[in-house]
Formats: sequence, structure tokens, C-alpha cells
Amino acid sequence: MLKPKILTIAAVAMVLIGTASWLGWLRAPSGQAEESSSPSATATRDAVESRLLLSGEVTPAFQVEVKPEVGGKVKQIHVAAGQKVSKGDLLVTIDDTDLLNEQAGVVTEIEGARISVEKNRGNFERARSLFQEKLISKEVFSNLEADFRLAENTLEKSERRLQTVKDRLSKTRVVSPADGTILDIMVNEGQVVVGAASVNSGTTLILFADLSRLLINTHVNQLDVAGLSVGSQMRVRFAGVAEENATARIEFIAPVATIKNNIKGFEVQAVIEGVDARLKPGMSVSMDVSTARADHVVTVPVSAVFKENDGKIVYVRKGGVIEKRHVSVGLTDMSRAEIKSGLEEGEEILLVEPTDDHPAKS
Repeated sequence: MLKPKILTIAAVAMVLIGTASWLGWLRAPSGQAEESSSPSATATRDAVESRLLLSGEVTPAFQVEVKPEVGGKVKQIHVAAGQKVSKGDLLVTIDDTDLLNEQAGVVTEIEGARISVEKNRGNFERARSLFQEKLISKEVFSNLEADFRLAENTLEKSERRLQTVKDRLSKTRVVSPADGTILDIMVNEGQVVVGAASVNSGTTLILFADLSRLLINTHVNQLDVAGLSVGSQMRVRFAGVAEENATARIEFIAPVATIKNNIKGFEVQAVIEGVDARLKPGMSVSMDVSTARADHVVTVPVSAVFKENDGKIVYVRKGGVIEKRHVSVGLTDMSRAEIKSGLEEGEEILLVEPTDDHPAKS
């Protein structure tokens, strides 16, 4: 009867041990099976390139607001938005009715002034002959000479006025300043516009640009601008497109800082290399530019580097033992960090911090 009892106790003990193991009451011994399953990586030699991420806006290198030099009513618009034009092509015609009437009036004035000149010339020449023969007084001769000179002066003024009217008439035909594209038309036919007497005056007729050369304008934080230089290449990506789309070259870095969105920085301008029809003025793009590079250096995933106080540490695993190492970190990119000291190539490092149950050795 004793043997069945012993078997029953043994069976109960085995059930309790299995349950305890399943509930985690019995832990793995010093082999640290839990830690051995922690994700890890190996320190390798690789190249690390630090790149600055930026965003900017596409703008034409040459863009101008086309304004009339004379005021009047818009008679006809000869182009449409998006149309490509050549230098000298007719864009807008301003109604020239008033100027044509003015021109006709001046022509009439000139005809009268010429008749007056011929009449006074004859009187002056006869008076000169009589004066030389002392048949008229000097006063009479001087008066006739003055009338002749005044008639000549009136004719000259009328001819100059006619030239001015003709110049204004020619300006009623607004033409393209260069080869380019019509971005927008700002007026309608029949609208009265004001001539531009200065840069900041006058009615804008058309927004015109040369889209064969596009720029990217961006604002770079003052902490990052030191890593940029004129001539540096940028990789440009369009919104919503994953692959690399274009390249740009920095051609201008502002010499004086400005504040934009409450951030002090410097205006940077880059010219887009090549022509891409998908790029439009006003489009937002993202860019990245290399600021430094290190080749054939010891690197680890950035997720393997942890911050402790004011320094950086990694966790090295050797034979089931985890060791905390203080390291000197150099360049970093989106995925890897350069380890300048504290770690050797080929060593295994953890990608997560050890648990409190299995602390690392310092």
C-alpha cells in the first residue's frame, strides 16, 4: 500500500514544478536566457555621412511683374496663363484712342508751326536786307528776327511733343521682356490700368517667369549653416514622391542672419540642375545636404547608443555577460553612428538597455 502513495506524491510534485515554471516562479540560472534573446548588432567598419535635412520652396531664377508704362483701358489680352512666349511677343494692348487723337492734334499744330516759320523767315530775310541798306531801324529788324526765332522754337516744341506721343503709343503694346512662361494674368479686358511711374507703382498686368532655371529658397538655422558652403550639392525630393527626384547646387548663402518663424538663421538659395516639368514655382520640396563624412570607421546602429548623464554608452555582450562601455561618438546619420573610441570592430552590442533583473557590469 505504500508504493501507490509514493507515486501519487511524485506526480503532484511534477505538476507543481511544471506550473511554477510556466508561471515564471522558477527563473533560468546564470546563463541569462532572457538576456540572450535581446536584439543585438555587431560593430562594423563603414562610412558615415552626416546630412542636414531642409525644406524649401521652388521659385524661378527670373520672375517679373509686367506693368504698363502708360495708363488706359486694357483693349486686348493676347496670351493665356501657362503659355510659353518669346522675347518681344505681344502680351497686352492698351486702348490708344486718346493718344491717337492727341497725335492728330499735334500733327495739326506742327503744320501750323511750319507755316508760321516760313512766314516769319521771309519777313526776317527781307528785314535783314533792308537793315543792311539802313532802310529800317534796328528795333524793327530785331523784332522781326525775334518773331522768326519764336516760330522756330514753337515748331521744335511741337515736333518733340509729337515724338513723345509716338513713344507713348508704342508703349500701348506691352511685349514679353524675355523668353519664358506666363504664370498668371492679373487684369481683365476693359479694366483701366495705371502706368508705372516707378518700381513700386503701376498696375501689374502679368506675372512672367523663365522656368528654364529654377531655384530653391530655404532658411537654415544659425547652428547648422556652418556646415554649408557655396557649391555643395543637395538631394531634392518632391512632396509625395519617395525616390530621389533632382539635385540642386547651393549658389548663395546670405551674409547676414534673419529671423523667420521666430528662428534666427540664414537665407540659402540653390539652383536646380536640369529641367523637370514636374517642378512648379511655389512647390514645397524637401532636401538633404552633406555636412561631413567619415570613411572606414567603426560604426553601430544609432539605436545602440544610449545617453548617461553627459556621456554616451553602449552595452557589449560577451559570453552571456553584459558590459556597459563609455564611448566617444563622432558623426551620425539616419541609421548609424561613428564610434571614435570605447568599442572595437566585431564586438556585439545590444539594441535595447538591459533589464533591472540583469544589470550590466560597469
